[in-house]
Amino acid sequence: MSTLLSGTIDLKFIAQGSVPLTRQIYDRLRAAILSGALPPGYRLPSSRVLAEDCKVSRNTVSSVIEQLAVEGYIVVVRGRRPVVAAIEKMRLISGDSAPERQPSGAMRISRWARQIARSDWHFTNEGQPRPFAPGLADAREFPHDVWARCLRRAAGHRRALAVAGVNHPALRTALLDHLVQYRGVKADARRLIITSSAQAAIELISRVVLNAGDLAWIESPGYGGARAVLEATGARVKGIPLDRSGLRLSGRADRPRLIFCTPSHQYPTGRLMPIARRQELLAFATDMDAAIIEDDYDSEFHFDGRPVVALQGLDTSGRVFYVGTFSKSMLPDIRVGYAIVPDNLVETFEKVQRHTSQVVTGATQGALAEFIADGDYATHIRRMTRIYRGRRDRLTQALASAVGERLAITPPAGGMQLLARLAPGSDDCRLAADLAKAGMMARPLSRHFTGKATEQGLFLGFAAWNETEIDAGADFIGTVIAKSLRGR
Repeated sequence: MSTLLSGTIDLKFIAQGSVPLTRQIYDRLRAAILSGALPPGYRLPSSRVLAEDCKVSRNTVSSVIEQLAVEGYIVVVRGRRPVVAAIEKMRLISGDSAPERQPSGAMRISRWARQIARSDWHFTNEGQPRPFAPGLADAREFPHDVWARCLRRAAGHRRALAVAGVNHPALRTALLDHLVQYRGVKADARRLIITSSAQAAIELISRVVLNAGDLAWIESPGYGGARAVLEATGARVKGIPLDRSGLRLSGRADRPRLIFCTPSHQYPTGRLMPIARRQELLAFATDMDAAIIEDDYDSEFHFDGRPVVALQGLDTSGRVFYVGTFSKSMLPDIRVGYAIVPDNLVETFEKVQRHTSQVVTGATQGALAEFIADGDYATHIRRMTRIYRGRRDRLTQALASAVGERLAITPPAGGMQLLARLAPGSDDCRLAADLAKAGMMARPLSRHFTGKATEQGLFLGFAAWNETEIDAGADFIGTVIAKSLRGR
């Protein structure tokens, strides 16, 4: 061996190391071939000689030679020594066996990826959730034991899960019954598409409905996650200002292909779209041949009066796509959303689901079906509604005490967060950044606008934080705002 491969390969191998001997020998030979140290046409020693020089068994060496031959690094002919194949020489990373080409330039990415990269959603300064992160449920109040029981039972029903399909029939039935009773939707169970999140449902709908260049409307201020999805599809996204009733439709001459809205609890202002504006929006969509995405993200929690019927329940022309999620009403870790789609598009959506892998595990769907059907979901919603109502009131009072008139707060009629408006000319982004440095979390209202921001404020979640945390957080916000004003 020394006369054949003298100075070419280090033959010292660690027999008791964490890397098997076959892998060590394979890596050394492969590296020598790729670097050109063993050039094309070079004849390697026989397996017997190589085994003797490496001080390993002949079977070990034979296994290495077979693997190198299978991968095309050497050519083996019966009765002859292995020959190095004609392959391109490659530079190696020092001390490693993996080849590396010098990059000729940055790899080009798709337009879709560039749009996503440019998006400011989610906010980059948030990190680990802290008071007052919006949209977070309180995991401490969740019935984990009941949910664990549902998961165990669902996981044990392997035969039923195997034939359940992409959208679990039991979950479709249980969820539809709940939505009909509490949200007033009108549909049959097959129109429910189960996705990995509400965001995934919005993306799925956008892909099905929109072509590049189509005009899409979004509320301004509005949900930045929807804006990111719509822009990524190649749509021309236009922010539509709000009035006291929601989307301001009068005087609009352009023809949107899709309208995204949050009529039951506008994101982030908390406004409710009254029946007259809902009817106007549906008529407008019919005249414009437009689709509507209704994001009903946290309307399970309604504090004052009876919950308003979903926009989808008023739709008679099949234009409204209704979207919801369990991550708000249950736990953030339960990444399950859903959409009610028009009847004539069910098969299309199911095919798109499979092709894009927008599916949820059968065990999770089965557990959710039981959790809803047994009444545990409704019980949890009722309990958390009482708790969240108290936390809304607590945060409103605590901020009024700590900040006074420097924040204008209109308590929302439902949901999991509230909007505290700042005086004109304030810098809500700077204030949010100051709070983040000090360990608090607040989203600036101005960054929710599509186009020019016309208001400033802080978007604050109250659902995930108990009274002690709310009081301490409100005092801290008051201190930071006071310092900010003194620093002007």
